[in-house]
Amino acid sequence: MADGGAKILVLTTGGTIDKSYFDALSDYKTGDPQAPRLLEIARVACPYEVRELMRKDSLDLDDADRAAIAAAVAESDAGRIVITHGSDTMTQSALALGEAAAGKTVVFTGAMAPARFAETDAPFNLGMAFAAAQVAPPGVYIAMSGTLFPADRAAKDRARGVFVGK
Repeated sequence: MADGGAKILVLTTGGTIDKSYFDALSDYKTGDPQAPRLLEIARVACPYEVRELMRKDSLDLDDADRAAIAAAVAESDAGRIVITHGSDTMTQSALALGEAAAGKTVVFTGAMAPARFAETDAPFNLGMAFAAAQVAPPGVYIAMSGTLFPADRAAKDRARGVFVGK
């Protein structure tokens, strides 16, 4: 590991990764953060801390929420940060970090299907983001669809349900 095993900060904001069924109509709500459970199941030995920032669908995030994410990144002593986030506006939030991420490795990730589902990309994406945070040089990235993208070169292809480079 590049920085001798320093603790990774995991910030949760909601999104599909944290969604669960809400009622008999199959409506969803953003529930408890799933990152702690997924990291425990994966038996992650690297030190980490999980901090919940909010529980929102990314389509409901506004500039004040993005400012709160940026403030949490800027105020943290952690040099390596993973942020779980909804996929619809992940790129927008990643780009909003600006100077808050200076000198830090920040990796956004999420899921196309809730982590509670049997067929979900959540564990893979979180694992990839966690690994990338340990080895990638400082910058802001998106870890989705089996690829690590610089934040300014990622886009969600809604028709295919994957992230692609742009």
